[in-house]
Amino acid sequence: MVVPVSIRRRLALFLLAFFSLKLCFGEDRITFSTPINDSETLLCKRGIFRFGFFTPVNSTTRLRYVGIWYDKIPIQTVIWVANKDTPVNDTSGVVSISEDGNLVVKDGRNRLLWSTNVTVQVAPNATWVQLMDSGNLMLQDNRNKGETLWESFKHPYNSFMPRMNLGTNGRTGENLKLTSWRSDQDPSTGNYTAGLAPFAFPELLIWKNKVPQWRSGPWNGQVFIGLPDMDSLLFLDGFNLNSDNQGTVSMSYANDSFMYHFNLDPDGAIYQRDWSTSMRSWRIGIRFPSTDCDAYGRCGPYGICHPRGNPPCKCVKGFVPRNETEWNGGNWSNGCVRRTPLRCERLRNGSSNGGGGGKGDVFLKLQKMKVPISAEQSLANEQACPNVCLDNCSCTAYAYDRGVGCMIWSGGLVDMQSFLGSGIDLNIRLAHSELKTHSKRAIMITAPVLGVALVAAVCVLLACRKLKKRPAEPPKDRSAEILFERMEALTSGNEAASNQVKLKELPLFEFQVLATSTDNFCLRNKLGQGGFGPVYKGKLPEGQEIAVKRLSRASGQGLEELMNEVVVISKLQHRNLVKLLGCCIEGEERLLVYEYMPKKSLDAYLFDPLKQKILDWKTRFNIMEGICRGLLYLHRDSRLKIIHRDLKASNILLDEYLNPKISDFGLARVFQANEDEANTRRVVGTYGYMSPEYAMEGLFSEKSDVFSLGVIFLEIISGRKNSHKEENNLNLLAYAWKLWNDGEAASLADPNVSDECFEKEIQKCVQIGLLCVQEVANDRPNVSTVIWMLSTENSNLPEPKQPAFIARRGASDAESSDQSSQKASVNDVSLTAVTGR
Repeated sequence: MVVPVSIRRRLALFLLAFFSLKLCFGEDRITFSTPINDSETLLCKRGIFRFGFFTPVNSTTRLRYVGIWYDKIPIQTVIWVANKDTPVNDTSGVVSISEDGNLVVKDGRNRLLWSTNVTVQVAPNATWVQLMDSGNLMLQDNRNKGETLWESFKHPYNSFMPRMNLGTNGRTGENLKLTSWRSDQDPSTGNYTAGLAPFAFPELLIWKNKVPQWRSGPWNGQVFIGLPDMDSLLFLDGFNLNSDNQGTVSMSYANDSFMYHFNLDPDGAIYQRDWSTSMRSWRIGIRFPSTDCDAYGRCGPYGICHPRGNPPCKCVKGFVPRNETEWNGGNWSNGCVRRTPLRCERLRNGSSNGGGGGKGDVFLKLQKMKVPISAEQSLANEQACPNVCLDNCSCTAYAYDRGVGCMIWSGGLVDMQSFLGSGIDLNIRLAHSELKTHSKRAIMITAPVLGVALVAAVCVLLACRKLKKRPAEPPKDRSAEILFERMEALTSGNEAASNQVKLKELPLFEFQVLATSTDNFCLRNKLGQGGFGPVYKGKLPEGQEIAVKRLSRASGQGLEELMNEVVVISKLQHRNLVKLLGCCIEGEERLLVYEYMPKKSLDAYLFDPLKQKILDWKTRFNIMEGICRGLLYLHRDSRLKIIHRDLKASNILLDEYLNPKISDFGLARVFQANEDEANTRRVVGTYGYMSPEYAMEGLFSEKSDVFSLGVIFLEIISGRKNSHKEENNLNLLAYAWKLWNDGEAASLADPNVSDECFEKEIQKCVQIGLLCVQEVANDRPNVSTVIWMLSTENSNLPEPKQPAFIARRGASDAESSDQSSQKASVNDVSLTAVTGR
């Protein structure tokens, strides 16, 4: 019988449609005889989740991963990945049941890329894999009534799903934690993990490379007490936590909708997301960490973080900063130390009343607190809890929560935070003398005494002022006094400077002391030559090593620059800024005294063929990051808003660990709080690092410093000066731009650091450098954005526009630390002078 052509065509279309449906909607199982290839998928029965091969959205590669994702959501949302670190390079991959009964992923060459790795030997036809409606992928044994041999919920990745468990098993050592993707486009293993820590009171933690970044506070049976006001948002969704107090702890939650999950993102934050059908997007319910104070240990031991405080960190009453300089500079990580020893410490040291009055210790009650980490459990009730702490010499604090019981702490108290809403009372142990209060009688006696003293002080000041007005013989050398008068006048109109360090508190060194410390400025002690004079290494009588900048007498600008540097740098304290120790003004001598930096300047390493090998890629990246943090402090975080105006490799000094410190503030300008840009008719700086708007028009702002930063980035990456001519006589900026457009940005790297494993990071840093040197100032990022771009794993950064190619105008594009200053003029703009250094 001959079948008509029309019927054959209809039959073919039917079969094609049937198999197309199978490919699109799939089965929910894989068996030994029914593997799936790259174009096929599994679909769970309710059609919520799909399993198969995928490529991340916006990925620049064609790598194929095997994973589970939401099926009916238009935004690709992957909840689990199998071969996260071993992708298939093309579309030849296959997922199947292997001969030993495991689920495996292989490529077109039959190479094993991933396996469930079950050790129980089973026949291949006795196992199958099923995608459940919960999003759980399960490997089951048909011989034992569907016994589960392996499941994806027991091997979580970046998503915490309803009915999934996270936790640790004290007997087996199993630890189920979330792990972040490397970036939104790269599902390989990232830097962050999140999970439960089996402390005496279990807590949820986020780690970066095993270092804590955030913690939830202890679980009290209903909530984590370190999450403020989270009761109604998070824990009405059926959260449950179980612990056997022997290292086994697990956490899960129930939710009627599977369109809901928690996700650990590549930036190290956990987001709660639920799908909005009307908005056709994921809604973010909560996020933690949510404030800067949530950063683990931000204020160090015995420091409390206040989310709305300025500054956010404060020492507990009875404690003082461990390092006053660092603390005032915004580095609170070293925390605080006890001012008065506790009674036990005094008795141990043989002193019965050393500062404590011989009385017992007391407790300072702090309300609405996030308690410190590492609480220890006590069986005492609420009334007995304080005595348990007092009776233990090592106990430093206690707290009581009805759901937790009595908590006590030994040693330093780390990661405390003051909450505005919820929180519990934390009682910190202090020496009795720290809580002494003055009686009314003492106040009545003290107040008149202070009043009389104040009146007397005013009278003395008036008398001094009157005497000062009388004609008198001038002192032998008033250079220092005149200098400070001029400096005070320079800052008198600056509101931001009015409450700063008194300039006269800056130590004044005698010239002879500095001359002796440098062997009379011996040539062998010369560290380098700055724009306004040489710098020498010295050693003070007490043994401290110093660097002494001796302003050249031939420089007519020396006194002005010295004044400017003293005014600016005396008010700044930051780990990435060089510290000014004092100055010297005697006769015609003008000297500045700095902390000594043993590794000298960055250019001494970067452009030396031998020394540049010391700077591996990690060190160079850390230097770039450190320069950014110092510059951010100048622009945004210090009490003064400062534009450096002469940022370059020779002004970046390195300490013994090759950490960078910005130096040379002679050309810096202090901005008012509401001032974003300024104009000058006297352009000063270094060719090759100057932004075009500054070099040509005298306009300078944060963005002109950012331009200099971009040049330094490209120099650090390449190990070449901007003045160095590359192929076709291009300077470094033009050469980097050419390589970027040719898709070969990574080849800019110094051969000493060129490595495939760093290629992506190097390419990103080249991109950031080019973004910083764009011709239009408004196109350049600010420093805080640069820091974010350096720290993020997100590769979707803006495309740079053409850099500004500043031609040399009779001066060196870049200055090494052993070059002297040069001057040049610009003819096509009306400027008094342009000084290239």
